Amino acid sequence: MINQSKKPLFDALLKYGLNDDKLSFDVPGHKRGKGISSEFKDLVGEKIFKIDINSLKPLDMLSHPTGVIKEAEDLYAQLYNCDKAYFLVNGSTSGIQNMILSAVKPNEKIIIPRNIHKSAINALVFSGAIPIYINPTIDLETGISEGLKTSDIINTINQNKDVKAILLLNPTYFGHTQNLKEIIKYCHDLDIKVIVDESHGAHFPYSDKFPDSAMKYGADMATTSVHKTAGALTQASVLLHNEKRISHSTVRSVINLAQTSSASYLLLSSLDMARHHFYKHKDEITNNIISLTNYLRSEIDKLPNISYINPLLNNDSVTNYDPSKLVLNTKKLGITGFELYDLLRDNYNIQVELGETNVVLIIISIGDDLGTINKLLDALKDISSKYSTTKKFKIHIPTFIPKMIYTPREAFFMEKEIVDLLNSENKIAGKSIMIYPPGIPLVNPGELISKEVIDYYLFLNKQGNVTLGSDEVKSSILVSIIKE
Repeated sequence: MINQSKKPLFDALLKYGLNDDKLSFDVPGHKRGKGISSEFKDLVGEKIFKIDINSLKPLDMLSHPTGVIKEAEDLYAQLYNCDKAYFLVNGSTSGIQNMILSAVKPNEKIIIPRNIHKSAINALVFSGAIPIYINPTIDLETGISEGLKTSDIINTINQNKDVKAILLLNPTYFGHTQNLKEIIKYCHDLDIKVIVDESHGAHFPYSDKFPDSAMKYGADMATTSVHKTAGALTQASVLLHNEKRISHSTVRSVINLAQTSSASYLLLSSLDMARHHFYKHKDEITNNIISLTNYLRSEIDKLPNISYINPLLNNDSVTNYDPSKLVLNTKKLGITGFELYDLLRDNYNIQVELGETNVVLIIISIGDDLGTINKLLDALKDISSKYSTTKKFKIHIPTFIPKMIYTPREAFFMEKEIVDLLNSENKIAGKSIMIYPPGIPLVNPGELISKEVIDYYLFLNKQGNVTLGSDEVKSSILVSIIKE
């Protein structure tokens, strides 16, 4: 048993970096902050530059850790109950891509939920693997995506006997979890690798009041964004690994293909300290998150025109949900979730995680307290008093999966042309088209652009969303298609 109270990487970094007798004739070139503008230094302080250090023997090397980085990674492996853990400095985007490249070869099939992050689609371009998509279940009241049905996974496997891997979400962006235990066992009995995007579940292993981590049930790999919900700096994530079906040498080789050889020790040490801090105060932090969420729910119950979504557990596509996520229903306000998202930011100086057609997503985390919750409540009370409607809104629930004509990799390397979106029906997409956040594609490279895709894009675009894979020029919306 490794002592979780240790913080080996952070302690080594301080010992080396805060030694004022150290004279630097290596990189980085700012030389312990001496070459940094005073304006920047006044903003963030001087010490941060003293621990902005290049890979050195006393501080280990991320591409081949044998010292303090490995010790810090081993602490994560123990915490998440897996064989190996690998620190990442390019976010869970790189982790998801590393998992897919480790699990499937070119032209091998991988099952993927349609509500997956864009990084998985980019990984298909890198790997040449063939995606088999499954639609998640949909909450009929709000149109938001939930988990995958076990029966849908089994049926898809039966129709694709040569499938090599499956990618799951745990939790979904809105906090739903699915029947991981049953799905992982079924897939492993068929020697199908199970990899998991656990970007929003970094806090799961600290308490049984949160849903279970995928590694508890023996998933082959999972990627978790420690920066999202467990207190590390942005971009700091961890790749978790069980070795039975995918070797350590394979994973290490894949990670080293694209990971920088000059990893930021600010990010790496924040991973070490995030685990140390959360573990040391895990009961206090967990109870605070739960009590703040319960308080917020009870106060929202008193508002006439704003409500929240209580996930309907069905022991299949929704087996549990993350209590740190609160999904607000905006239908009674008479405005969309997109509009409420903008209203909170522009009029009340409150930034929430996400707005969609009928909902807004709020995340309560390690950094919240009663003061932040009450400020949010004050804003919601004011909005609830100003907005209301008796109109019935038609809920747009996109259930289509566009027809794949070419794999993402094939489409990526084909010649493209730019056309007006309105003239793109029945053309083949040259790039992904998506709304960000959360970065879930409407259509992927190589897929047929249908009227449904165009109509849904126009609806989302009208709400003022940031769209990726398109350009607005004058009155036209331009998209990339495969040149005929």
